[in-house]
Amino acid sequence: MTAAAPQSRREASGWLVLAFAAIALLSLAIATFLGVVDLPPADIVAALTGHGSSEARSIILDIRLPRILTGILAGIHFAVAGLLLQSITRNPLADPSLMGISQGAMLAVSGFLVFTVYVHDPGSNTLQELPLNWLPAIGTIGGVLAGGFIYAIAFRRDLGPLRITLCGIAVGAVLHAIGIGMIAGWGSARIEVLLEWFSGSLYARSWEHVVFLLPFTLAGLAILPLVRRPLELLRFEASVARSFGLAYSRQFSLALLIACCLAASAVGVVGPVVFIGLLVPHLARFIAGRRFGLVLPLAIALGAITVTLGDLVGRLLGQAEEIPIGVITAICGVPVLIALLRRTT
Repeated sequence: MTAAAPQSRREASGWLVLAFAAIALLSLAIATFLGVVDLPPADIVAALTGHGSSEARSIILDIRLPRILTGILAGIHFAVAGLLLQSITRNPLADPSLMGISQGAMLAVSGFLVFTVYVHDPGSNTLQELPLNWLPAIGTIGGVLAGGFIYAIAFRRDLGPLRITLCGIAVGAVLHAIGIGMIAGWGSARIEVLLEWFSGSLYARSWEHVVFLLPFTLAGLAILPLVRRPLELLRFEASVARSFGLAYSRQFSLALLIACCLAASAVGVVGPVVFIGLLVPHLARFIAGRRFGLVLPLAIALGAITVTLGDLVGRLLGQAEEIPIGVITAICGVPVLIALLRRTT
């Protein structure tokens, strides 16, 4: 009887993960078939198989599908980054914004858009304006540098979770103030692009953005199995974790690096979408219960589902003037956050 119990729990866990994976695929299908432009299902299926009218293929293959896949990858990044940050800092309210990563990306993007950047063109021997498709890379670099700076400050004396969190809040506030002051002081011809990015949006996201995010996703998910066991120990005090033989500083640093890269790349592409990194890990823990091994795969599935459905709601409600995904997650996330605060106080 006792030997059968763990086996039944493993089977139940496997079915739970499969169920949420199926929900994620269903969300992908729903978002593909629904949109501002009403297309017959037969035309959508034909476009997905490479047939059908050129208009249907353009809408599905060039606009709708890359946008959905970009959102799925970004949702996975935010959810996993939030889970890692909450685990290593032992702070249930930790997310990329609280740790200063989003603000670092924001400052880098603000500087890039407000002050036009020029590079030398060897072909014409003149200076050429750096194109907007560099924006995701600029945002990613800014977010990673902000995370590294926060880590360096905290590491000088103590690698404690509280110090990391406090440094993140302080540095993030300074970076945010500089970015807002930069926009208010100088403005920009690209201010509309900047405001759209600040709101967190999947508008006009293309296959180029999918290709940009995919290496981060694959690398992060490939490394995560190696840190799953250390993550369970990082939730305890450093002395307790070390008593189990954990190389605390190395594993803490690795988890923080993964979180920074995932969060910064997602913010660089879609902007600082709020509440995904904060709420999805809590929802995954609520569903998984005490089975910590389930939290990570559930967070991945829930991150993809949340962003996909949130963006779909924004598209359908706003029609031509769509509502950014960041607005949808903020409106829906506030009641959940209030419930979370009441639960933890």
